[in-house]
Amino acid sequence: MGSVLGANQYGKAEVHMVTVTRDGARHTLRDLLVGIALSGDLTDVHLTGDNAHVVATDTQKNTVYAFAKEAPVGAIEDFGLRLGRHFVSSFEPITRARVHIVEAGWDRLGDHSFRQAGAESRVATVVCDTAGEWVVSGIQDLVVLNSTDSEFEGFIRDRYTTLAETGDRVLATAVAARWRHRSAEGDWDASFAAARGLLLDAFAGTYSRSLQETLHAMADAMLTGRPELAEVRMSLPNRHHYVVDLSPFGLENDNEVFHADDRPYGLIEACVLADDAPPAGPAWDPYPLVS
Repeated sequence: MGSVLGANQYGKAEVHMVTVTRDGARHTLRDLLVGIALSGDLTDVHLTGDNAHVVATDTQKNTVYAFAKEAPVGAIEDFGLRLGRHFVSSFEPITRARVHIVEAGWDRLGDHSFRQAGAESRVATVVCDTAGEWVVSGIQDLVVLNSTDSEFEGFIRDRYTTLAETGDRVLATAVAARWRHRSAEGDWDASFAAARGLLLDAFAGTYSRSLQETLHAMADAMLTGRPELAEVRMSLPNRHHYVVDLSPFGLENDNEVFHADDRPYGLIEACVLADDAPPAGPAWDPYPLVS
């Protein structure tokens, strides 16, 4: 029996680039992790080892550095579009470029001093090909917690169920969210700040009967408040907080002391689309192909 080459891509992963903009005594720091995946007419390199259509991954890495020097990085969505457009337009065998960027935050301590922020990161994925362009923005490791206004009751019970129903619990999660834009043009920084704000406001302002309900409220608020968005996808791990039994010590625990259990955890995931969302095209195609 023979074999047939299926979907494939290749590129440079995790190009860690830090830029310093020196505007007099006051400097600006950017910390990016850039991943590039190219696809197109690459059959020969897989079947015969012919590299004639290959843009070396080292070239891809160098392009990231050079582009950061030739013009300001700007919003990571814009930087991803610059890179993606370059690879598709400059190399005939390459018909699609996917650029994924994660930006780490740094807090300013002075004109040229910084402290790395928490785990929260801004992310963007850009796909450019001969048929169009797609932009997905997002955030990851955004840890949020409500200390009340959350319950979990009325779920299915069987002989394996030990979880007690509760009308008042701590709700905590580390938000991983991605939102697809309707077009590849926009004020990315303003859109990101507004979408993030709507997400946080909905988390804080929603009485939660389940983390699923909270997820939907957050996504719906973003789609309702930002017309440039077509779709929101979220992955929310439930960071469980269990009330500690203090009775052996003669103490009552009125939802004040908790054991925070990091694993195992419930994982709630869903996508929410605007009712007139345009087709997603390859925006959500797997990257990488194998995780």
